Amino acid sequence: VQLQASGGGLVQPGGSLRLSCTASENFFGINGMGWYRQAPGKQRELVASIMRIGSTNYSDSVKGRFTISRDNAEKTVYLQMNSLKPEDTAVYSCYAVYRMQVYWGQGTQVTVSS
Repeated sequence: VQLQASGGGLVQPGGSLRLSCTASENFFGINGMGWYRQAPGKQRELVASIMRIGSTNYSDSVKGRFTISRDNAEKTVYLQMNSLKPEDTAVYSCYAVYRMQVYWGQGTQVTVSS
């Protein structure tokens, strides 16, 4: 499974960004997908995940602001990020769990700054 992530960038506090993570194949066999982030000097944090059945999970730090969703036709998982804060600045990486193996996409930088 190859994952292509996109959508990062620079945004002002309070703004929005949408990250995308597209799987090259076997999308329907993927059990779960999601996003981690890591800021300089901080531990990696699981931001959001979505299972094949559609159940979702969020870190407390993003609940109510971020929404994860999946489009089966596009083989893509999206992370809609609203009300962004400077502390959301990090490299965001998507992952997929397929046949008990974890696959990673490349990281995408999200910078929230005025």
